[in-house]
Amino acid sequence: MSLSSTTRIYSETREKADQLVQIAFRYQGRKDTDAIAAFEPPPEAYSDPLGPSHFRTKKRMTERRSPGRPRTALSTGASAQPGSGQVQSLTRGLRLLTALAEATDGATLTDLALQVGLAPSTTHRLLNTLEMEAFVHQDAGQGRWYVSVKAFQVGNAFLNTRDIVARARPHLQELMETSGETVNLAVPDQGEAVMMAQVQCHEMMRMLVPLGSRAPMHASGVGKALLAAMSNSEVNRIIEQRGLSSYTDSTVDSPQRLMTELEAIRDAGWAYDNEEHAVGLRCVAAPIYDEHGLPVAAISVSGPRSRVSNAQVAEFGSMVSRAAANITRAIGGAPPGNQAA
Repeated sequence: MSLSSTTRIYSETREKADQLVQIAFRYQGRKDTDAIAAFEPPPEAYSDPLGPSHFRTKKRMTERRSPGRPRTALSTGASAQPGSGQVQSLTRGLRLLTALAEATDGATLTDLALQVGLAPSTTHRLLNTLEMEAFVHQDAGQGRWYVSVKAFQVGNAFLNTRDIVARARPHLQELMETSGETVNLAVPDQGEAVMMAQVQCHEMMRMLVPLGSRAPMHASGVGKALLAAMSNSEVNRIIEQRGLSSYTDSTVDSPQRLMTELEAIRDAGWAYDNEEHAVGLRCVAAPIYDEHGLPVAAISVSGPRSRVSNAQVAEFGSMVSRAAANITRAIGGAPPGNQAA
């Protein structure tokens, strides 16, 4: 067989191989020219013009990396947005993780792709990467994706940095035993109160709140306790940011009424949620301060209206205030005006 015939046969075989490679990588949602270049023999191996010409065309698709030269963001598929200092693939992965965290019943690939504004193929690759690192997992039967235990472990590191929950827990337990009602601990975040710990009471009918859930500042006991510990300018900023949505007929939904109530809370030392976020649920709360006299958390006693009567509200207020003061001291904090010089 002549060299020209051999070259033609190889060229046809190579073309079919190229097609298979392209199909395979299109299925994966990308085009890997380095893999294609692995098939490429040196041009000098051929004397027939068809061979080198064919491979020169393919070679223009490939840029070989010099040894030791770091890959650019483009070569790794992790392009950064100009001037933002962000790595696009990392930003997208975190957005996916956040979307999954908000989906209590998990989410399908299509739902996630629509929610974060990505192509399904891109979303699938990011989810696979997160799954390999144990941040998410997929229910093979339903095809839905869920946050996994690794995400909880990483998020739980926040608690270790302040150690508020660990130091507060014995006081929360004691308050639950004293009051007979469920006790909650929340921290402020972006104008909302985020539930970080809960000690449930022994009653059959009791308040249950998923950890990590958020409550509006103006319509919750812990939220109003935190607002009352802030300056009026901070309160106004949160009102502008979040508004004053109405949840029940008892919700405080005007800035004037809210400011008036916050003054009363400052005088009493505790806040009262009188069915303002959920009908039938009452909460009494007080703030926890850091070493600078700033509110870092709040605790509350929560129960149904039938057990948290009008006559018991003031009594619960005293209990919660004492527990909050004990936790403030336990974390090295102090109320405003009582900080060490």
